[in-house]
Amino acid sequence: MVIGAGALGSAAAYRLAAAGHTDVLVLEQYELGHTRGASEDHSRIIRHTYHSTVYTALTPAAYTAWEEVEEETGLQLVFKVGGLDLAVTGTPGERELAAYEASLAPLAGAGVTWERLDAAEIRSRWPQWRIDDDVVGLFQPDGGILDVRRATAAHIALARAHGVEFAPGTAVLGLSSSDTHVTVSTSRGSFTAGSVVLCAASWTPELLVSLGVDWPITLSQEQVSYFATPNLRDFAPDRFPMWMWHGDPFFYGFPVYGEVAVKAARDLSGRFVTQQTRSELPDPAATEEVAAFLRQRLPGAAGPELVSKTCVYDLPPDREFVLDHVPGHPRIVAAIGAGHAAKFASLLGGILASLATTGVSEHPIEAFRADRPALTDPDFIPSFRLTGEPDVTPG
Repeated sequence: MVIGAGALGSAAAYRLAAAGHTDVLVLEQYELGHTRGASEDHSRIIRHTYHSTVYTALTPAAYTAWEEVEEETGLQLVFKVGGLDLAVTGTPGERELAAYEASLAPLAGAGVTWERLDAAEIRSRWPQWRIDDDVVGLFQPDGGILDVRRATAAHIALARAHGVEFAPGTAVLGLSSSDTHVTVSTSRGSFTAGSVVLCAASWTPELLVSLGVDWPITLSQEQVSYFATPNLRDFAPDRFPMWMWHGDPFFYGFPVYGEVAVKAARDLSGRFVTQQTRSELPDPAATEEVAAFLRQRLPGAAGPELVSKTCVYDLPPDREFVLDHVPGHPRIVAAIGAGHAAKFASLLGGILASLATTGVSEHPIEAFRADRPALTDPDFIPSFRLTGEPDVTPG
């Protein structure tokens, strides 16, 4: 059984079925493809550039997993428009770029390439940027856009083709487990399963409580905005990359895709919420903060707000994934995406399927154990910005 039909849950369902486990039921509290989670909207970043080798060890397999889905469906899901990371010299952002480049180094033998760029080269390639000479960049040509809405729908369709049953409108109220099975209490009665994959995103902490597990997961309400630039050709995907600005705040954005507008956002809003206090209404102040950045750094992208959308990140104290069996409940596997898992979703679906059926994964996921200090040490100091190597020592 899979709980949650978002990016991770739909991928787990598909990968379970593709491996021959066709007696799979997916419980989803809302309609399939709903907009209340973190798997909606048109685009998510996909990239090799990462703060740590624990992720770059997985990125080639992530790209391969999406290629498999594209081949099976005939749909294009990944658009390699290139990824550009920028920072001002002498700032913590420049050190982040150095960490990103160091994490790319092990991939050189696999043909992954990148370039360090100075401000003049950035302005030459992308004159849309208004930057001073103290800005540096890291460009990786495989970075780009994952169409997460289409990807989730593709996983659902493939899972159904393999015999998976979906039950939308089925809210999970609690779980319990024994040596032989898991019981899931829902708004439509109780279900039993030999194993459960829990992919409920920001609803996961509430469900873990029913198992006597209290992981320190922080919920952060985030927001993206689309701006109706009048300069569409300048920001078309064949002329402008996906980008991340390593400043304080940290901003990121996309070329024109999904809407006739550019998409941009601030990462880590600092608006911490619960499921009871979250809101689907965008914050005009947050929209203006991003618009002001565009007016300063990408003035040609600025334009009227077309639409803004909210979502909720589920953040462990170290902001690293959780991919593990729930402590004390070996028949339940849980995933926490930490606000950056979409790019890995198809791969993580396979990892979760393997953990649920064999107890292990062939991929290196030691860093994402549930017994690490970030989840077990009450004195662990949260740090939600991904800057360097995580602490993977088991607690």
